[in-house]
Order: sequence, then structure tokens, then C-alpha cells
Amino acid sequence: MTAADNKRIVADVFDGLSRADGRAFFDAMADDIVWIIEGQCRFSRRYEGKAAVQNELAPALFANFATDYRNTADAIIAEGDRVVVLARGEVKTVRGEDYNNSYCFVLRMRDGKIVELREYMDTALAEARLVMGNAD
Repeated sequence: MTAADNKRIVADVFDGLSRADGRAFFDAMADDIVWIIEGQCRFSRRYEGKAAVQNELAPALFANFATDYRNTADAIIAEGDRVVVLARGEVKTVRGEDYNNSYCFVLRMRDGKIVELREYMDTALAEARLVMGNAD
């Protein structure tokens, strides 16, 4: 696939996320995806495989949210098999706090699927607002 194809796939993913619909995101993940959350917070680690993302990361994150989580892309840049997304998330936590983080996602694509996602964010904010939920 071309860089333009990869960019279109990721743009569709973030179009869904901006409406609090994560189906396209999960559909775009390869079964062997590796999701790496960089930095130093309780969520920072490698999640290996789509099942780990769906059964470990997502439930632990979403247990913190009282409202629909939205993530909006401000810029999408593609070159070869890499797509970089500058984005911002918005949600209210179950404790009534705003959790509005900024992100840089670096994705590696293969055959129209996301095989690697590196997430850079304000880990201090994540640490202050989020708990591990049912992933402890």
C-alpha cells in the first residue's frame, strides 16, 4: 500500500474516534499489533497483540471515563509505511476531572493494518488523572 493509502486508513480511524466510535480503530489493528506507551506512568509498557489491547489496555483506560472518549487528529503525516498523528483527547473521568491529553502517535502499517503504534503523551497528566482500573 502507498503512503496515501495508509494516511486514508488512519484518517478514517481518527474520524471515528472524533465521534467516540472506536470500531474502525480496532478493525485497523493487525492481530499481532504492538502498542507501546512511552514514558513513565502506570500504563507505560508494551502491549503485544490485539487481544492485549482489547483485554488489558482498553478496559483499564475506559474504566476511568464517565463520558464518551473522543480523540481528534490535528495533523496526519505519512511517508512509506509510517503514519504520524498529532491528536488531542477529551473525556471526563469518573471522579469528575477533565482528562484532555495531547498525543503523538507513530504508526507502522502493513497491508492496510496497524502493526505497531508508539504513543507519546503527557504521562504526568495520565498519572494524575487515571488509575489502572481492572488491569491491576
